[in-house]
Amino acid sequence: MGLVKIDESLHEDVRRASAVMCRSINAQAEFWMKIGMIAEANPTLAFTDIVKMQLQSAANETNADVA
Repeated sequence: MGLVKIDESLHEDVRRASAVMCRSINAQAEFWMKIGMIAEANPTLAFTDIVKMQLQSAANETNADVA
């Protein structure tokens, strides 16, 4: 795990969003990075499609852990 240096105003945006979304600041930043990476690799996907894909992936991992 490493450190990421970001602009102070972006850090403030992450802090505000993390409070609204009930995530830690690190979890919010990680969420945005993950969604951004997927969006960049799949520019035709909408945000809601990306979230649906991630939810399905998490469900599949959970089901695999149970089996």
